[in-house]
Amino acid sequence: MRFSISCKVFCNAVTAVSKVINSKNTLTILDNFLLVVENESLIVTGSDMENALTARVAITDVEGAGRFCIGARRLVELLKALPDQGLTVEINDNTLEVSIKYPGGEYNLNAISGDEYPTYKPADDDTEPISFEIGAPAMLKGLEYTLFAVGKDDYRPMMKGVYLDIVKEKITFVATDTHKLVRYIDSRVEPGVVGNCILPEKPASVIRNVFTKDTTLRVTMNHRNATIEDDEFTLQCGFINGRFPPYDRVIPQSSPYRITVDRAALLSAVRRVGVFVDPGYGLEKFKATAEKLLIKSEDNNMCTCAREVVPCSFNGPEIIIGFSAPYLIDFMSILPTDDIYIDLSDPSRAGVFRPSETPEGTDLIFLLMPMNVDHF
Repeated sequence: MRFSISCKVFCNAVTAVSKVINSKNTLTILDNFLLVVENESLIVTGSDMENALTARVAITDVEGAGRFCIGARRLVELLKALPDQGLTVEINDNTLEVSIKYPGGEYNLNAISGDEYPTYKPADDDTEPISFEIGAPAMLKGLEYTLFAVGKDDYRPMMKGVYLDIVKEKITFVATDTHKLVRYIDSRVEPGVVGNCILPEKPASVIRNVFTKDTTLRVTMNHRNATIEDDEFTLQCGFINGRFPPYDRVIPQSSPYRITVDRAALLSAVRRVGVFVDPGYGLEKFKATAEKLLIKSEDNNMCTCAREVVPCSFNGPEIIIGFSAPYLIDFMSILPTDDIYIDLSDPSRAGVFRPSETPEGTDLIFLLMPMNVDHF
């Protein structure tokens, strides 16, 4: 076999596909890419047996056809180091020796027969699949807002992914770990079908890192699996089995008091004061008054303390409440507006964080459970 390909195109394809390959695999063959040459296309596949990602790229000067495996790490490192020139790839059909040539050099690798590469098999499901299209920007934005809130607790596996609630006129993205919750509704998307799934963190991260914003994603899913593809990539993945918690029940229906504050100013203050929190708790205390927000942290073990004052607008009586500094930083780093709203009712109930404005047809809220505060 023989073909020619742009180094940059080849590098982009294998780098993207490598994101689905585990650093350590139970099957050694999964440390490799499966490369298939057919017609005038090169198909690059990577898998961890729970997910499979395929890239399709155009090639020229094609002679022969076939399938072979090459070590993923070495190929990615080589292509990243090569200059952006045309490459000629030759594969000896008998010995499976691979030669990668360009005008300045030649590199030789050993391949493995592609017949040894395991075929990804989705979990059996006899339910009728649903299909819909979604613009990549909508999918990527929903995952951007929710991925950081995915749970890590093995005892709560249903929370270790992003929940997609799909109805005919909108998609809702939700993630929670019981301490924080994010809900993002996008009614600009109209799937025209009804379904739901819990998308695990790994394939969600692959979607964010692989698919570009200028494409349309075609999604086909049943209760246990999905295929997500555009013209260049195809991702096959399984879902987390189980019932996602009824998230709407924990979102306060009304919070009478609202803090309006500059996001950048509050984020900077929380980061500075966060240097002095007790590492075991991460607690920052907040005292909201009509025109200012006082922030305090202390570490009694180290005898340290920090205070900051941030201007704000508050329409309620003085209130003292505590929040986790790392969670606050996560929230405010993602919120997209200059000003944010923090809706409160009392110190024992969750605070609801919102951007001061959102694009028409969308709704974004962050819910954060408070921490106990004995005194300010």
